[in-house]
Amino acid sequence: MDEPTVAPAEAADAVEHIVDRVEDAAIVDDDVLQAIVAAVLARGHVLLEDVPGTGKTVTARVLAEAMGLEFTRIQFTPDLLPADVTGSMVYDEHAGEFAFAEGPVFTNVVLADEINRAPPKTQAALLEAMEERQVSVDGETHELPTPFIVIATQNPIEQDGTFRLPEAQRDRFSVKTSLGYPDIEGEMGLLERRATRRTLSPSVEPVVTPETVDILQAVTEGISVERDLRRYIVDLARATREDERVEIGVSPRGVQRVFEAARAGAVIDGRSYVTPIDIKRLAIPTMAHRLVLTTEATVEGVDATDVVRRALQTVDVPGVSPTSDDAHGDPASPETEPVTDPALLPEHEHADPTASADQPGRGSQASSPDDRQPTSPTDHRPSTEPRQEPATGEHQDPVSSKRQESQSRDSDPWASDASGRESEPSTREETERDR
Repeated sequence: MDEPTVAPAEAADAVEHIVDRVEDAAIVDDDVLQAIVAAVLARGHVLLEDVPGTGKTVTARVLAEAMGLEFTRIQFTPDLLPADVTGSMVYDEHAGEFAFAEGPVFTNVVLADEINRAPPKTQAALLEAMEERQVSVDGETHELPTPFIVIATQNPIEQDGTFRLPEAQRDRFSVKTSLGYPDIEGEMGLLERRATRRTLSPSVEPVVTPETVDILQAVTEGISVERDLRRYIVDLARATREDERVEIGVSPRGVQRVFEAARAGAVIDGRSYVTPIDIKRLAIPTMAHRLVLTTEATVEGVDATDVVRRALQTVDVPGVSPTSDDAHGDPASPETEPVTDPALLPEHEHADPTASADQPGRGSQASSPDDRQPTSPTDHRPSTEPRQEPATGEHQDPVSSKRQESQSRDSDPWASDASGRESEPSTREETERDR
């Protein structure tokens, strides 16, 4: 990863190591973690909204540690001032002049914890930092370090005394997602990890360097997106604006964020081009939080994700031209992995290959003639299932059958009957009498 240009497969390998290192310490759903990583690769910011105790802070800190980035946590409170975030001018007694003291925002990964508890003035202090990657204080502009990522959290409960994020602030987040409660296996794994460490909070060692993160972001910028897929993103955004339940749809800035996240999704999968599946799987995390529903829709309990889902269902999916068998954009089957689930395969493709011929499964044929029991000479009952007649004629007259057997034995002294046993002398004498 020392070269400024790397192959998508190599970039995907580095991303996989980052994801694995995060999952070693935090219980995070794969789709949620991929959406967060996609925002990082796209030089975007993340908004995590979930109930307390689901691992929002741990996930942000462990992600920064895995990428070798500096991490700072800012606890947003009602009395937090903008200067507490960006920094301020401080008088230096030794130099006899004012000097700029950097605030906690001057780092690689900023965790704005419970951002909705700070007043709008303090929330607005992040606007320039998130969009322009710089801070202006007393007419002077100070560049922020690169890479620069803001991961903000907010609590959907206990809304008393909180300040809802304005639409302009929410629109600057590339991805908005939630962690949710883990399943039983996840919580059991959480306890097992806690039992094997001596610290209250987990931590991990970095697997990449900040320079590697810069290279991954540069690789993302080089991913190609066909014109039809660009039009697909635009049509999805316009479909949200035309929905009768929406007052304000996806903005043109939101269209760009979806475009950038889709390219990051291609890097995660190790491709140099975007497919419709990249857009579909990141449409809700990148679009839903930008929508402003009408009053009637809010009263009826309509969720913004329902609007995005309708757009995904109504807008036609374009094809892709790269010479790849997996570039079809079918959301039902992943484009980079073969289908191995027997429930998704045709019956003849996932039949048990170890099943023997004398144990037919559903739809299997009868066993071969050599495996069937010898037919009794007096058993002439018609069979209810069609089966292939053997060459020796199982249902012929006993005498004619013996004559054919004797003729075959004259030509082949080692011939055997249907049961596999050698002919007895008595059978030969009877055949001579018949002649």
